[in-house]
Amino acid sequence: MPSRNLDKNVSMPVEQNTKVAIVGMGSVGTAIAYACLIRGSAGALALYDVNSTKVRAEVLDLKHGSQFVPHCRISGSDDIAVTAGSAVVIVTAGAKQKPGQSRLELAAANVAMAQTLTPQLLAHSPEAVVIFVTNPVDVVTFAATRSVDAAPGHVFGSGTVLDSSRFRYLIAQQADLAVGNVHGLIVGEHGDSEISLWSSVSVGGVPATEFRRDGVLVFDEQNRRRISTDVVNAAYEIIAGKGATNLAIGLSSARIIEAVLGDQHRVLPVSTVQQGAHGISGVALSLPTVVSAHGAGQVLEVPLSESESQGLQASATTLRAAQESLGL
Repeated sequence: MPSRNLDKNVSMPVEQNTKVAIVGMGSVGTAIAYACLIRGSAGALALYDVNSTKVRAEVLDLKHGSQFVPHCRISGSDDIAVTAGSAVVIVTAGAKQKPGQSRLELAAANVAMAQTLTPQLLAHSPEAVVIFVTNPVDVVTFAATRSVDAAPGHVFGSGTVLDSSRFRYLIAQQADLAVGNVHGLIVGEHGDSEISLWSSVSVGGVPATEFRRDGVLVFDEQNRRRISTDVVNAAYEIIAGKGATNLAIGLSSARIIEAVLGDQHRVLPVSTVQQGAHGISGVALSLPTVVSAHGAGQVLEVPLSESESQGLQASATTLRAAQESLGL
């Protein structure tokens, strides 16, 4: 009979914490929960909203589909304690953008919410990575980061991850290729001053500025300008048509969550308080950033053209002015 290892110093593997809390069960929070459920992003979902009837209904609706998705424990409450012990907390709570309203016009109410809520969330989940989706996400992220003494990178915003997805989709559509063949980034503000980094876009490994179909240059200056404008205006068009953007931000948020829970060291254009990249400091905006179990880490300084550099600086100036107008 084989001998048993009775060495009490042998440590047992610690089960990974895969609990994700979602704060705010409006259209965006619900879409994030649904995307996480069908993608198998999390082992447990905790839904928090001050509307107890709404959160109970969403929990039931999600649970009723349990047969068709990877196993996930789902709970919900109007008590913030339901978020306790989370590895990741996603915040979508706040006033939503109205038709014709810019993201920065939302700022005052949602900044105050973030300053109050962030310390409460970290009191219940001290080791959590807190990700803000609430708009205007850059200013809200700056306020949230400054409201707590969290570990570096543990509070950040969803930034331009969705904008970059829109960008890649439009490029792929123009090139008549699958979107997986396209690499490109939007940086700066998640909003009107964001910058399309055309100088580093590649389409099937070919620089966008050299990509041809039937011998014809596909991404000439006119097409580049049109696509960049369409990315900026995408949210306004969707809000005008159905009242809110929610499905794509649900999917992109689930992707960010997976990068954290999986310790993937994935480069994503999330929003962080910058510490000197491209000469920018003291303002939250999006640049390609390594996302891992420790949250938002190293910011990669992708080479910029002169016009892109000027645009990024202008975007930073716009956001800094918004922060200062709110006393941040």
